[in-house]
Amino acid sequence: MRRLRRFIHLVLFCPLSKGLQRRLPGIKVKYLFLVWLGIFVGSWVVYMHYSSYSELCRGHVCQMIICDRYKKGIISGSACQDLCEESTLVFQHCLSSSPTHQVYGGLWKEKEVIIKCGIEEAFRSDGNPDSAPRGDLVLFDKPTRGTSMDEFREMLLNFLKSSLGEQPSLTNLVSRIITTADINQDGKVSLAEAKSIWALLQLNEFLLMISLHEKEHISKLLGYCGDLYVTEKVPQDSLYGAKVPHFLQPLVPSAVHRGIHQWFAPAWPRKAKITIGLLEFVEEIFHGTYGSFYICDISSRNIGYNKNYDFKMADLRNVATEMTIRGFLKGHRCEQNSDCTYGKDCTATCDKLMKQCNSDIIQPNLAKICGLLQDYLLYGAPLDLKEELQKQLRTCTTLSGLASQMEVHHSLVLNNLKTLLWKKISNTKYS
Repeated sequence: MRRLRRFIHLVLFCPLSKGLQRRLPGIKVKYLFLVWLGIFVGSWVVYMHYSSYSELCRGHVCQMIICDRYKKGIISGSACQDLCEESTLVFQHCLSSSPTHQVYGGLWKEKEVIIKCGIEEAFRSDGNPDSAPRGDLVLFDKPTRGTSMDEFREMLLNFLKSSLGEQPSLTNLVSRIITTADINQDGKVSLAEAKSIWALLQLNEFLLMISLHEKEHISKLLGYCGDLYVTEKVPQDSLYGAKVPHFLQPLVPSAVHRGIHQWFAPAWPRKAKITIGLLEFVEEIFHGTYGSFYICDISSRNIGYNKNYDFKMADLRNVATEMTIRGFLKGHRCEQNSDCTYGKDCTATCDKLMKQCNSDIIQPNLAKICGLLQDYLLYGAPLDLKEELQKQLRTCTTLSGLASQMEVHHSLVLNNLKTLLWKKISNTKYS
């Protein structure tokens, strides 16, 4: 015991000379306090990381539920056999930001993938996340047994009309959905296949992946099982290339946060290339084949890129169709504009006389994207370009979402910004 006390004394106080300790008798207490403060903070960080991990990361529950439904013949999908029987689709790294939406990095036949699964319907009423799956699978209640293929096609068409609006090419999209559902390519869709694809279409991100499948800036859908789906992995899933862990974000000052972002960001020419891809994506979803789409959470966390610095939208859950937003705003009561907000930042004006929301979004996608790009692009920009770039970004952020101003101004500002960046990096190794 005496040796232990002597060892602790040496660890805590040996950095201070005896002469200094005699002159400053209070320094022992201060030093001891700092050591214990460090231990406390370190323990708190470890505890927060563990508690957030255990709350957010429930991949084993997700897999248990999906495989139980698959073995009962309730669901089907191209990834079911590999997930539940052959174990060649494996959950690895937890990336979840919500307990009800599980996101994992994983391996599928030795290829890196992203696995996504919703488990909000999966728990018993006792709230125990490890409970067995419930019997009343509300998520997979449609279509019912006896539904014909023609009736199922009509179901899909009506659903797409309500979600995307009256678009001339919806019948082609229905055919694509049927092909995706028919995993054994026998020209028929079983009840389990139909239930699975219907449940997936209720997920906003999956619907958008199917609708925007031809766009190069969307992560490719690789497979699914029930309402679990697998996409290609985006090597960098943040615009700046680095993210502060969510449990540490409240502790990190905004200036430090910004400094970390800029420190780990790619070189400016590569940032310009990523930005060009982002602007092309904004152009693609503005009056696209299946209507217009709005990004309702403009955040660097949702914007990624691959090893060639080609832009990829890392998360589509915060992208909404025009019909979805109009349905939310229609008849919505309000006192001020903030009451007319869908998602995080898709805000419409409030008619204060009628106390109802109008249908026009105040800021279009491009204006919000330019607001995000100001810090990103201006930091480290070439001096001969910086003034003009700043001017164009300022013009871009003032764009209005009013329908009367969208068509001409939107395209003009977007093309000017794209041209300015492309001229700077064209004919270089970065292009």
